[in-house]
Amino acid sequence: RPGKFNCVIYLQVFNATTAELLSHHQVELKQEFPKEGWVEQDPKEILNSVYECVEKTCEKMKELNIDITNIRAIGVTNQRETTVVWDKTTGEPLYNAIGNYAFLWLDLRTQTTVDHLLKRIPGKNKTFSKTGLPLSTYFSAVKLRWLLDNVEEIKKAVEDGRAMFGTIDSWLIWSLTGGKNGGIHCTDVTNASRTMLFNIHSLEWDPELCKFFEIPMEILPNVRSSSEIYGVMESGALTGVPISGCLGDQHAALVGQMCFQDGQAKNTYGTGCFLLCNTGQKSVFSEHGLLTTIAYKMGKDKPAFYALEGSVAIAGAVVRWLRDNLGIANSSLEVEKLAAEVGTSYGCYFVPAFSGLYAPYWEPSARGIICGLTQFTNKNHIAFAALEAVCFQTREILDAMNKDCGIPLSQLQVDGGMTTNKILMQLQSDILCIPVVKPSMAETTALGAAMAAGAAEGVEVWSLNPRDLTAVTWERFEPQINPEGKTFLCYLSCKLFFLTNVDRAGFGYSSFAIFLISS
Repeated sequence: RPGKFNCVIYLQVFNATTAELLSHHQVELKQEFPKEGWVEQDPKEILNSVYECVEKTCEKMKELNIDITNIRAIGVTNQRETTVVWDKTTGEPLYNAIGNYAFLWLDLRTQTTVDHLLKRIPGKNKTFSKTGLPLSTYFSAVKLRWLLDNVEEIKKAVEDGRAMFGTIDSWLIWSLTGGKNGGIHCTDVTNASRTMLFNIHSLEWDPELCKFFEIPMEILPNVRSSSEIYGVMESGALTGVPISGCLGDQHAALVGQMCFQDGQAKNTYGTGCFLLCNTGQKSVFSEHGLLTTIAYKMGKDKPAFYALEGSVAIAGAVVRWLRDNLGIANSSLEVEKLAAEVGTSYGCYFVPAFSGLYAPYWEPSARGIICGLTQFTNKNHIAFAALEAVCFQTREILDAMNKDCGIPLSQLQVDGGMTTNKILMQLQSDILCIPVVKPSMAETTALGAAMAAGAAEGVEVWSLNPRDLTAVTWERFEPQINPEGKTFLCYLSCKLFFLTNVDRAGFGYSSFAIFLISS
């Protein structure tokens, strides 16, 4: 249904020696849902919010008697697959049909485009080995193809040589470094690896993939490493400061969690849920529904590191849905309190497939289910079931990752806004049957971008040598049940119910009494 959510632009300033957070500012942005499955944002609002964050943060630093001339570098981190096309002669986004809006990663309008493309792939393997990604509405190439097929202004701009494509990092870096007056059109390897147009082995845009999707290569940004000077700020309080770090948000969190060793993994609980495991300098291809992606490349002459990733579309978004759509709570904190009051879902299960299912199923037609309702069920049980749903989805990803890697994780490092929910963290440990460890600063994504920026050649104020990295304090959640315990059995029951419905009727159309739920 049409509606609105808010999301946030953050700017955070760190001490490069201690990793201490010195100052920050945030601005809420509107997300629009004009039609079922459509998710949009205004690129101009995003850019203006960045400028506002810069000015407000610098004002706060002056109030703290911190000299802003000590800011040595800027890093950018972003939602990865969100797609923007703009006019390089005017600096304006080109998608005017619904108000110059960016094409968000959760958007599902491209399903017919995916169906059309699938018919062109022989056999049953729908994962491109060059990209490590399955053909899905999730990734940028399909969104860009839809724009080229459906927006006349974009088609005309491509014909005239005026169009530029990029994910949010590209749009911001181009705009901040001068825009139409010489802005730098670039991206980094982590964001490029999420487009389905980038060869993760040769580290180049792939002509065959671009031909398959019929994407003109001249509109693509230059691909750079995650840590090098791309350009400098051309206006505002930080004019002249180099932009020297760029990572997709989940990759930035991997760096911020200091997962630099083969086999280290982190899980970020945000709008969605993203579990990444560093596989070192070798790309590991999953046989259990995970993605192969580039973890980071920390310098022009440094090697690329790879990761396995499990992506869950809906995590924190389910709490917002309970608040905004059902109205059973006024805040995320209240959802936690509701769940704590009962300590159980009382047999109620919730599968929040608002945007289909990502890993390990990759089923775009899936829709949400709440089941197991009785006359005794109340909003507390539904709140608890929603938190369990996030944990159950993470368990499925971890099971797949353990099978692909061959060595089970001994603990899970976590970050993101939802990790402030202690009920959720304890549930996660119980369902995984391993410890869950959270750093004292949960928002490690911005930290990772700052580390990449500070480590860049020509800046070099932040060492990434493990011996030099600041020790991190952790909060640790130990499993309080054994594998035969009640919570684990609930997971098995939920998984059995879920698989029965997927196998029997394409998910959501079985003989069970269920609700079909959308966002």
